[in-house]
Amino acid sequence: MEKLKQAVKEIAYYRHQAKFSKLHLSLIPFLSLASSLYGALLYIRQSLYRSGFFSKNRLPVPVISVGNLTWGGNGKTPMAEFIAKRLADYGISPLILTRGYAGGDEAKMLKRHLLGGPVKVGVGANRVATANLFFEKYGYVDYRGSKFFERTYLDPKMGSHVGSQKIGAAVLDDGMQHWSLCRDLEIVMINGLMPWGNCKLLPLGPLREPLIAIKRANIAVVHHADLVLEQKLKDIKLVVQEIKESLPIFYTRMTPSYFFELRNISTKMHLGAVLDAVVLCVSAIGSPYAFVRAMEKIGPLFVDRFDFSDHYSFQLKIYFPCNHVLVS
Repeated sequence: MEKLKQAVKEIAYYRHQAKFSKLHLSLIPFLSLASSLYGALLYIRQSLYRSGFFSKNRLPVPVISVGNLTWGGNGKTPMAEFIAKRLADYGISPLILTRGYAGGDEAKMLKRHLLGGPVKVGVGANRVATANLFFEKYGYVDYRGSKFFERTYLDPKMGSHVGSQKIGAAVLDDGMQHWSLCRDLEIVMINGLMPWGNCKLLPLGPLREPLIAIKRANIAVVHHADLVLEQKLKDIKLVVQEIKESLPIFYTRMTPSYFFELRNISTKMHLGAVLDAVVLCVSAIGSPYAFVRAMEKIGPLFVDRFDFSDHYSFQLKIYFPCNHVLVS
């Protein structure tokens, strides 16, 4: 199954079919048919929302959506966490709403990172129902239309005294295709390493929606920008601005701070532990190349890799002569 998933991913991101194996070529007709069906269903669903047949819900607090147009590796969850922490710095108690996809590993990560702080994490496919449970438990306050944001923008310290259990904002993790919930700000994340692939819809390509959906966004963020050549960043910017010229574009990178001990997650290890060492990177994430490149920049002697599909649950039984095994 892992081999099959890897083949599908390679088809989605490589344009030159001459390099494909017999397995790749045999999959393309089935993937093309499935992609056409997916596109038709996507169009029908969008039309039903636009016509009002499917209703949209509005939460009683401002909603910030962090999403993307392609499958994993775009930095959605780290961005949602970053935004929530910044809101908390300004005295606003935020609620992150996440679906908890594939066993909820990202939800568990968020809860671990945010433990003991003012940021709350709600997990559930029905974001509205999940949010309402938190509103009933903690209450809410709507800062829209007040002078609060204007004052705290000028002086963040002014917001620090406001901090309360009442929820003041909601952050949708992976919310761009969650059309049943209205949002006040739409942020689209773009993987700078693999932005659009072959530009086909799932599962033939990596696109959840056609690129024209960028028009709905208020902000675009190019992730892993430090690992991408300047010309590629310019190409991404050109594509985005051809669709929506006025869209602000920001650039981000992931910088590791420390390692966690696998057998004791509360134990932290200094990054210098891998200097001049032989390292094996084992990952089940959307963008394993970014993980490997980040480790290479720390300064190990040699880095090898073993990639599973995104969110894959695996057990480590390493038979590899190395000093450290790094897992993401």
